[in-house]
Amino acid sequence: MSRIGKRKLEIPTGVTVTVNENVVSVKGPKGELNLTLQDGLKVAIEENGLTVTCDKVDKQSRSMYGTTNALISNMMTGVSKGYEKGLEIIGVGYRFTVKGKVLDIIAGYSHHVELTIPEGLTVEQVSNTEITVKGIDKQLVGEFAAKIRKVRKPEPYKGKGIRYKDEFIRRKEGKKASK
Repeated sequence: MSRIGKRKLEIPTGVTVTVNENVVSVKGPKGELNLTLQDGLKVAIEENGLTVTCDKVDKQSRSMYGTTNALISNMMTGVSKGYEKGLEIIGVGYRFTVKGKVLDIIAGYSHHVELTIPEGLTVEQVSNTEITVKGIDKQLVGEFAAKIRKVRKPEPYKGKGIRYKDEFIRRKEGKKASK
């Protein structure tokens, strides 16, 4: 059994959690998120916290026990505080431009790369070379940030490309270093 699955989750102030059959709904000041539970898992709501219990002994239920606990924890954090991921672009002439629901990226290609911003996310342009992806769904924020980074991954020789704010790129020496 999972140790993470056994932990009791504290419900933050301003957040309400409801369970209808096998759907957990978390509502807070920033929005609402839903999660469909796996068969054999149950959520018990107490005074100011909740716990996930595993009824079945099969492998699938046991493997989703801790994951479900972590997903509900992420949902509660998302609707109360929200999630954000910062990205920066490095290179001569590289830049971001936010145009309504479209993110325009100039990253050294012969064309502009345009990505449609998904529903539930906002992209704020800090400067021409920095953006912040914000939202309440941790998975959606991380997935869209990874999609943006995939347009031009940072290369190890000059460091050009799109990277996360806190990411460290290990640099390599070029051919000249061998002589």
